[in-house]
Amino acid sequence: MDGMMSLVIHNTLTNSKEEFVTVEPGKVRMYVCGVTVYDDIHMGHARSMIVFDMVARYLRYLGYDVTHVTNFTDVDDKIIKRAAERGVEPLQLSAEYIEKYFEDAAKLGINRADIYPKASECIGDIIEMVQKIIDSGFGYVTEEGSVYFSVRKVKDYGKLSKRKLDDMQQSERVQSGEKKLDENKQDPMDFAIWKAAKPGECTWDSPWGPGRPGWHIECSAMISKYLGKTIDIHGGGNDLIFPHHENEILQTEAVTGAPLSNYWMHNGMLIVRGQGMSEAEKMSKSKGNFFTVKDVSKKFDTQTIRFYFLNAHYMSELEYSEAILQDSKVALSRLINNYTDLLAYAKTAPEGDAEADDCCDLIEGYRQAFRDAMDDDFNTRAAIEVLFQMARATNRAMGEKTLSKKAAERHIKLIDEFNGILNIIPEPKANADDGTLDAVMDILIDLRAEMRKNKMYNFADMIRDRLADAGIRLEDSGDGAKWKKV
Repeated sequence: MDGMMSLVIHNTLTNSKEEFVTVEPGKVRMYVCGVTVYDDIHMGHARSMIVFDMVARYLRYLGYDVTHVTNFTDVDDKIIKRAAERGVEPLQLSAEYIEKYFEDAAKLGINRADIYPKASECIGDIIEMVQKIIDSGFGYVTEEGSVYFSVRKVKDYGKLSKRKLDDMQQSERVQSGEKKLDENKQDPMDFAIWKAAKPGECTWDSPWGPGRPGWHIECSAMISKYLGKTIDIHGGGNDLIFPHHENEILQTEAVTGAPLSNYWMHNGMLIVRGQGMSEAEKMSKSKGNFFTVKDVSKKFDTQTIRFYFLNAHYMSELEYSEAILQDSKVALSRLINNYTDLLAYAKTAPEGDAEADDCCDLIEGYRQAFRDAMDDDFNTRAAIEVLFQMARATNRAMGEKTLSKKAAERHIKLIDEFNGILNIIPEPKANADDGTLDAVMDILIDLRAEMRKNKMYNFADMIRDRLADAGIRLEDSGDGAKWKKV
């Protein structure tokens, strides 16, 4: 487990980077909030999925035994409303979108989590936790059969979001226009952990009458069931810090008396700029400014999408546009071309001495630089820059024929090692070096020459530009056009 003590993580709870120390040596228990399954997932969801896929991959690379849990909210107001619109049962609708979730996750190159609990399958655990909250004096039952968490009973509400309760209450009143408070609540900031049944909703029997769980309580119950009292990492988008994660902390710690999670990780939002917008806005279904993974993956491959997300620090705000994705595709093509060239070069390269001190030092230097980047709060942007440094150095060495066969093979193995964490370089295609590309390029160059001869310059330029997008540069000379990968 070499290097385990060097990892530091930015902890939202303390707003600082902290050395990562697990509850149980060698094991990581990680819970990541999933999606509410009433529609196709969009690129905002994809960012969180890819970020925590990368986190799990790196932790396993370090040698940790990771248990990764991601939930599905399959009982929710939005699901009930959408199901009613479509004339189907809510759980039937959510089951349909869970299947679509896994299809989209595969398009993103996501390794499956170890457990995917559903709210509807944890009702007994949720009811048990609600009862414990009541018994502990933090919850109360209304006449209609709902159960609320009494926020005023907790001293440190707001410790994750760094908000003060009085300020939150004032904001709540302003946003509601000083409307009459929900008469079922004892305090405007109290939140439902069990909702009494309403006509047309899916419900379950409980000690307080038929109803269904509130949103926040499901995650607390699932964590307790599958991961225990205190977990190592709790993750999600930073839009979940308040109120979702804040309320998770309240209700869980009211029952257990122990920290819910030692490290809280939150990825930044995906933002969109549109016509008529004075400022960029968070991508969300409620704003209608979202782009589904299903649609985006028709235009861009798995590795381009992952590169786009991972070539930025996970906490940063990230802008979405097809132009930026296209730029990512072009940048990534340099790494892919280098990898493909190394594979071809290694087959015919001079033997040389791959065990020379300078070669070994170079390889270990790249590995250490990559590890240093990842150990610094999963800085994938800096880690990817190490891959570009390798590409520049090996491209130069291959061009000068100074890279030995075994050295090339060691570089390939190192790229494979890094790619097991990032998954940004696709598997090499069979017969990638069989001369097919040369033949195709000869045809395109001849075709472009005929177009220029017939003054069809727009079409000739289109071929040049499309090839450039694919990472191939055409250079015109007196001897005709030449091409090379860039």
